[in-house]
Amino acid sequence: MEGKDATYVEAARWGKHRWWRYLLGLMIILFAWMVVANFASAIVALALGGKEGVAALSRLDYAAFGSVGGFVVVMAGFPVFLAGILIAVSLIHQRHPRTLVTAREKISWTRIGHGFVAGFVPWVLLGGLGQYLLYPDSFSFNSDLTTFALFVPIALVITAIQTTTEELFFRGYIVQGASLIWSKRVFLAIVSAVIFTLPHATNPEAQEGGWIGMFVGTGLLYAVVSLIDGTTELAIGAHFANNLAYFLLFNWSGSFFTTPALFSISEYHARFYDITSLVLIPVFLVIVFRVFKRDKASKPVFQSHWKNPQ
Repeated sequence: MEGKDATYVEAARWGKHRWWRYLLGLMIILFAWMVVANFASAIVALALGGKEGVAALSRLDYAAFGSVGGFVVVMAGFPVFLAGILIAVSLIHQRHPRTLVTAREKISWTRIGHGFVAGFVPWVLLGGLGQYLLYPDSFSFNSDLTTFALFVPIALVITAIQTTTEELFFRGYIVQGASLIWSKRVFLAIVSAVIFTLPHATNPEAQEGGWIGMFVGTGLLYAVVSLIDGTTELAIGAHFANNLAYFLLFNWSGSFFTTPALFSISEYHARFYDITSLVLIPVFLVIVFRVFKRDKASKPVFQSHWKNPQ
C-alpha cells in the first residue's frame, strides 16, 4: 500500500484523536505526575527513612536521605508519570506508545545514540571542561569513589526513565496535541518549550538566572530538532546525555538534584550556562544532521494503515 512517510507529529491524527480525548489524556497524565507520583516518592521515603523520612520529604529535605537516597526519592515519581502517558496513549487514543517517538515500525536506537553523542561530547568539553578552565576554584573532586560507583548504575537507569518520560510528554504528547490546533512548526516548538520551562522554573538553576539556557538550549532546541527530524529519537538521546553528564560528572552543589558526581561545583554561573547553551546549539545541529546520517533500517508506517474511528 502506498502512502507518504509520516512524521510523529502526524500520528496525532491516528487512532482516536478528538479534542476531548487529548484533554482527558492530559488530565490522566497530570494526575499521575502531580498526585500519584508524590505517593511513590513518599513510599520510597518511608522505605529509606521510616516516619522520619516521610517528615523529611514533607519539608523537601532530600539531603536527609543522603546523596544517593535523595536522588532516588526525587526521581521515584517518574515511572508513575510514564505510566500515565502510556495509559493515555494506549487506552484513550488507542494507538501504540511508539508513535510518541516515531511514525515508523521500529524505534531507531542508532538515532537515539546519535543524539546522545551529539549532546554528551560537546557538553562535557565546553560546558564541563570549559567551566573548569574559567572557574577552577569552584570545582572539587569527589574522593568517595565507592559511593560514586554505587551511584553510576542507579543514575543510568533512573535518568533514562526520567529523561525519556519528559521527552514523551513535552516533545511527544504536547506537540501532538498542539498540532491539532495549529500545525505550524514555530507554534509547536514555542508551545513545547514554554510548557517544558514552566515546571522547571522553580529549580535552583532557573532561579539563579539560568532559565534562558533552559528555555532555548533545552526546551526549544529539542522541540525544533524533533520537528525537523520527524521523530523524538534525537531529543531522547540528547536529553539523557545532558542529564547524565550533569548527574555523574559535573554537579552543582546547590542543585535540586544534588548527586555524588565526580566533580562538585560550588558556584552556579548562570551567564556561562546560558552562553554555553547558545554556542552548543549549532554544534549539536551540525553533528546530528551533517556528521550523522539517518539510518534507513526502519520501514515507514503509512497513515492509511492507521485509520480508526475518532
